Amino acid sequence: MERPLTQHIHSESSPLNLKEYQQVGGYAGVQKALKEMTPAEITNLVKTSNLLGRGGAGFPTGVKWSLVPMDKEEPKYLVCNADEMEPGTFKDRYLLEGNPHQLIAGMIIAAYAIQAQTAYIFLRWAYKKAEAELRKAIAEAYAAGLLGKNILGTGYNLEMNVHSSAGRYICGEETALLNSLEGKRAIPRTKPPFPAISGLFGKPTVVNNVETLCWISHIVENGADWFKGLSLTETGGTKVFGISGKVKKPGLWELPLGTTIREILEVHAGGMLEGYGFRGLLPGGASTDFLIEEHLDVKMDFSTVGAVGSRMGTGTMIILDDKTCPVAFLHNVEKFFALESCGFCTPCREGLPWVVKILEAIENGNGRMEHLDILKQQTKYMGPGNTFCAHAPGAAEPLQSGLNYFHDDFVSHINNKKCPWKS
Repeated sequence: MERPLTQHIHSESSPLNLKEYQQVGGYAGVQKALKEMTPAEITNLVKTSNLLGRGGAGFPTGVKWSLVPMDKEEPKYLVCNADEMEPGTFKDRYLLEGNPHQLIAGMIIAAYAIQAQTAYIFLRWAYKKAEAELRKAIAEAYAAGLLGKNILGTGYNLEMNVHSSAGRYICGEETALLNSLEGKRAIPRTKPPFPAISGLFGKPTVVNNVETLCWISHIVENGADWFKGLSLTETGGTKVFGISGKVKKPGLWELPLGTTIREILEVHAGGMLEGYGFRGLLPGGASTDFLIEEHLDVKMDFSTVGAVGSRMGTGTMIILDDKTCPVAFLHNVEKFFALESCGFCTPCREGLPWVVKILEAIENGNGRMEHLDILKQQTKYMGPGNTFCAHAPGAAEPLQSGLNYFHDDFVSHINNKKCPWKS
């Protein structure tokens, strides 16, 4: 099984330096792209590969690049979203710390494809080790003529910068990220115009996730058909999947897109810890709907998970076991989303704190049956089309599915006026 993204990452050793990475074929894609391909050819290749964004939304990467106007002589920007704030998600950190040169190579090609001469890595403030490794790798790339002026003698120039963010969950929304990068309050912008037309400093900008950009050099080197052949579904590539919770081997694994939830949970994560049973999981971080035991044989890819009522999201699962109270679990999740709301629109700013108060009341034995109807109403008020961005709809997903799958637990809390998991 090929693992292009993680094959050179070893937890017991430091990441490969530039010379070591080049010895195993690193930056070959940069050589090919800048010396043998036009920007349009690169964009068409990525579009043909059907690389979907790995940040959670799954938007076609090549399509996003093709929206950048190439007929105007104006500054363009490439931004890597490395502000990994989704609860339960740690895949980008693994890639950043384990092989920063892989990301840099992908960013060089992506920037060349849209003819950007400035690139930013918008990094989560807490990722101190990742920042140190990135800055070291970028310095090596500059010294080797892979960044800066006249890269590889091609006449192409690219400046790359690391921006350590102040850290807000809302910066996962690309326009809020751009506002933060400009030194403004991190709130979403009105769309349209989309960033590809008017992004950073009002100029055409592409924002891609770390895992997405790490793929670019591999696709240029090996082709679209190779990329598609790595997957078990029509969508190409592998995916860095992860699991956290009461399992025997929590962690990350690069597996073909379309690997079943059961295989990831029972084979790679080793199954549940002794004494713990499985009740459900959030398949792609905290902002996704619960799936339960009947969904274990669902394939982890964007369309299949969507067909059963959830989203693949980041592909990093959070497990709910049978010794954890689902009401307390949801209270903790919704408290996070309420704290991280940018406060821009009413359903999010006012709705999420209200949800938290009701869940707290139910968990503490002060709940009433009408509270369940209020919570269900709130998931609709915070749903798609009613808010300025996807923050509140994402927060509504675990709640709406939790109210469905764990209804009896909520009723038990209310009828018995206490949490059954508390002594």
